[in-house]
Amino acid sequence: MVGAGPVGLTLANILGLQGVRTLVVDERDALIDYPRGVGLDDEALRTFQAIGLADAVLPHTVPNQILRFYDGKRRLLAEMAPPDARFGWPKRNGFVQPLVDAELYKGLGRFGNVEVAWGHPMTSITETADGVVVELSPADSHPRTVSARYVVGCDGGRSATRRLMGVSFDGTTSSTRWLVVDIANDPLGHPNSEVGADPVRPYVSIAIAHGIRRFEFLIHGHETDEQAEDPAFVAQMLSRLVPYPDKCDIIRRRLYTHHSRIASSFRKGRILIAGDAAHLMPVWQGQGYNSGIRDAANLGWKLAAVVKGQARDALLDSYDVERRKHARAMIDLSTTVGKVISPTNSRVAAARDAVIRAASLVPTLKRYVLEMRFKPMPRYEQGAVVHAEPRSPSSAVGTLFIQPRVDTRDNQNVLLDDVIGPWFAFVCWSNNPRQLLGEKDFAAWKSLGAVFVALRPITQLHWTGHDDPDVIVVGDRTGALKAWFDAHEESVMFLRPDRCIAGACIAQRTPELSTALLDTLTLTPGGGTDATGALLYVTQPAAEPSRPVGGTT
Repeated sequence: MVGAGPVGLTLANILGLQGVRTLVVDERDALIDYPRGVGLDDEALRTFQAIGLADAVLPHTVPNQILRFYDGKRRLLAEMAPPDARFGWPKRNGFVQPLVDAELYKGLGRFGNVEVAWGHPMTSITETADGVVVELSPADSHPRTVSARYVVGCDGGRSATRRLMGVSFDGTTSSTRWLVVDIANDPLGHPNSEVGADPVRPYVSIAIAHGIRRFEFLIHGHETDEQAEDPAFVAQMLSRLVPYPDKCDIIRRRLYTHHSRIASSFRKGRILIAGDAAHLMPVWQGQGYNSGIRDAANLGWKLAAVVKGQARDALLDSYDVERRKHARAMIDLSTTVGKVISPTNSRVAAARDAVIRAASLVPTLKRYVLEMRFKPMPRYEQGAVVHAEPRSPSSAVGTLFIQPRVDTRDNQNVLLDDVIGPWFAFVCWSNNPRQLLGEKDFAAWKSLGAVFVALRPITQLHWTGHDDPDVIVVGDRTGALKAWFDAHEESVMFLRPDRCIAGACIAQRTPELSTALLDTLTLTPGGGTDATGALLYVTQPAAEPSRPVGGTT
């Protein structure tokens, strides 16, 4: 893994949990210690839950954060306060990125199969017949040569990995500059956030957590970088929103521009890229950080399955196929929202305000914004999924399965993913998985580490008539599961480790769907190998012996 930012650290935790030897290298000497991303969504928190770190992350968040949009006279234009938590977590959460990243890093200490090497810039990658050779050049010691099965570049927008892959980074960079000011001891103190669509000077005010607030101000074309970085100019900007700008405890300030870019390929042979190395987007929907975490969740289980011998290398092709479309949609949404917020022409801003106010008078449109229904959700039409033909418009294949709170015979009021675990799962409503699959396919999925779950109405939780020692019985505590199945034709689902529905069908079609999934996902039942084997070697200088350190970087 190249890059110990949030994407690389999340990916390393996923691989660590699966026993894959992993080396993370970073040219920096330590984690970045200042805020960058400021918003976590429900999908990212679900991923942190999957790697066992949600409880460590939550103290650094502001859950259910409301975002309000105001016009130039500070009249409310729109509000985002999504109420539902279908994936188990609030949709909008402020957070302190350095502290969350630190928890991701700390989580790697659980694994003897994961190593992090700080101060190790990568200088070259050479692909071989069965792996890659990576040259590292630590400043304080001799160069190191690392041999690995795969390299994943999570090394940011200026990615050296992407450059060495030789792929383009297509898109645009906005000419508009923004001044970011992070302040401790929040001078406003309230928990929510706002966007000021003021044509005089658009601004953003965001409560992060632990008394930190971020302000962002558009810098006009006639204002120089030097002027924008002047403390007096910063104080002038802050004076629009706080009464005593000279008393603000500024953590940092910096200028930045917005990028809307995506790599022409996320994979080239044994080299892959993720996060900002693969795509950059404007900050307006807070999806840069979250899109990177989605990359890690999508790619992590696939790498683990391939390295452990449970799937063929072709499975990794589905990473680009699945993530590209959604990343592109997020870039387009973020770019569009930025264009709506940023007009400095008063007539254009007035026309925009009139359209938004008119839309808010329509209840369905108001709910569309309030509940963030405009946010593109992952839906995989191709890749590591099997769609029935002809496709039903109501089919949930390729989407994320819900995560309500449930009861088991041993635990009450627990999140569904905590029952299912981090790997494959066969889930059915009010049926016996073994009977639906048949003994041969049941054994095949069991050999892959799949969990078998029988969902039931809560009234049937303790009925033992269909008990099977290899099946977990789950009671529908809230009724959310029955409501989900009521809305879909399918009653059987195969869930991937990232909780995407890989395939779904009615009960009698279970065997044929099972066969199709094993083929499409290139899975090899019983073909797994010990992922803690010598999958990666570091060659030290000649005076020192070589030693194994991991299986994918």
